[in-house]
Amino acid sequence: MYNSMKLPNRKTISIPVVQELAAKDPHDLPQRYVRSHDERPPSLTTAVTTGKYSSTVPTIDMSPLLSQDDGHPCRQQAMDKLAKSCQEWGFFQVVNHGIPASLMEQMKEVVRGFFQLPVEEKLKYGIQEREGYGQAFVISDDQKLDWSDMVYLFTLPPEARNMDFWPTRPEDFRKIVNEFATELQNLYEKLLSAIAETLGIEFESFYAKERGKWTQSMRMNYYPPCPRPDLVLGIGLHSDPTSLTILLEDDDALGLHICKDGEWVPVPPTPGALVINIGDMLEVISNGRYRSIEHLAVPNEKKRENIDRYAVASQSRGRSWASPKDDR
Repeated sequence: MYNSMKLPNRKTISIPVVQELAAKDPHDLPQRYVRSHDERPPSLTTAVTTGKYSSTVPTIDMSPLLSQDDGHPCRQQAMDKLAKSCQEWGFFQVVNHGIPASLMEQMKEVVRGFFQLPVEEKLKYGIQEREGYGQAFVISDDQKLDWSDMVYLFTLPPEARNMDFWPTRPEDFRKIVNEFATELQNLYEKLLSAIAETLGIEFESFYAKERGKWTQSMRMNYYPPCPRPDLVLGIGLHSDPTSLTILLEDDDALGLHICKDGEWVPVPPTPGALVINIGDMLEVISNGRYRSIEHLAVPNEKKRENIDRYAVASQSRGRSWASPKDDR
């Protein structure tokens, strides 16, 4: 089964639905998905197959940062850890972030529910340019493809939404995505305020004047089981041209890896946590003090090839600071 996508030059190309490929023949891996050694570094393959890593991404308790009490005894400690995480890692996890666990589970359920729909139903929302269901950033018939399918939506502000690409099934998909987007935006503003404080920047000086020019997008990824995960990528190597990305990972499988100081480090799912990463815009705003780190996603290991994996990434940025790079 294929998803047809019209390119800006009006050419239409057909892109395979990875979920259908994996279901049709779990042992077949088309050459179009096989990556070169340059695209999939040997150090990553070694780390993924052996499970040997020397570092772990820091975890930050948001409670002191969300407290209305500026004199919270742990606030300065949390601020110091936030600054260090942004400077040395560019990635961190947050717990006690204020988003209800029930809503996070509902979000996972509607995403899972959508990808479990018949392919004919999903193709009603087939991607055009950037929004919809399928794969993004495909520009030719012979381009290497990611071992994943996705839904990409503009979620905030509401007037940026194109509801033609918002699924109506599962029945509560739109409602849950709207609620989750609102909660993420609130968390985003609180995180950005704290990060601005660590930089000695007046938050309102660069956020308030841009209010109304900030956009949020959401990418919901599905990674089917793969017969040779050592040869493919779920999402290719990239950095995010946003200010911040907030990621909700599936609890059941490891996929996200970041490149820190030349070493591949996994970001294992932590129940109840969200993963935060610094984007290119924030690296620029901080004059390079905070790092936008390259990262990628890998499919399930062969020993867990019967496990599907899902992830939801939300990205926010100012329109006036938009980068020409892709925002995978």
